Amino acid sequence: MLTVTTINVNGLRAAAKKGFLEWLAATPADVVCLQEVRAADGERPDVPGWHTVYAESAVKGRNGVAVYSRTEPSATRTGFGAAEFEDSGRYVEAWFPGLVVASVYLPSGEVGTARQDEKERFLAAFHTYLVELRDKAAAGGCEVLVCGDWNIAHQEIDLKAWKTNRKNAGFTPQERDWLSSVLSAETGYRDVLRLLHPEGPGPYTWWSYRGKAFDNDSGWRIDLVVGTAAISATAVSAVVERPASYAERWSDHAPMTATFAWPTNG
Repeated sequence: MLTVTTINVNGLRAAAKKGFLEWLAATPADVVCLQEVRAADGERPDVPGWHTVYAESAVKGRNGVAVYSRTEPSATRTGFGAAEFEDSGRYVEAWFPGLVVASVYLPSGEVGTARQDEKERFLAAFHTYLVELRDKAAAGGCEVLVCGDWNIAHQEIDLKAWKTNRKNAGFTPQERDWLSSVLSAETGYRDVLRLLHPEGPGPYTWWSYRGKAFDNDSGWRIDLVVGTAAISATAVSAVVERPASYAERWSDHAPMTATFAWPTNG
């Protein structure tokens, strides 16, 4: 069996003080993908027992992604070849026998601003790379899992207040169509949780710290484990590790964990 978790830690140093390290010590995951690490080399806590690879942002205190694994990867890559985003700390991948696991943090965007234009450029370039990665991995006998904060709610069942967010970043028709294309038969990726739980609403993975969003479960499902067809078909479990209470949160996101009937040695 193979267990993979993705979690936007909303600042690794802060999360470590609030309970992330205790969660990491207890998790059965073989691979953990982090987003919004926002900590440079020398600022990050030690994580004994884990092999770690980070992609830092050139802008201090921004973004940052990581892959933690129980076994050492045979190869790693930071960035996906788009010059504009190569040093943005938004993508890192690790190669293992029979499997590639990537951690991605898509831009959040803001409709009507340059931030949304940046997000659209990212989406276009990343879609091209996802196809390249699929083909490269297949040529090497590997499946692919791309885990992370995709910053897009795909369907109406993926956010509580969908009616009031139809024109907002993260739920625009253009973003949703882009994710549909990633998850199409042509591109070849699958949303693992939705394969096992096609109905809804939720489960959500992010809740604003403002107001009573968490208490009312008024959230978004934007943290996804997305895989190529063969490994996705072996998924036996996909759960959101929602904290039992507001006080127990160590991030505004919750871990999304998927388990596959897939040998950890490939």
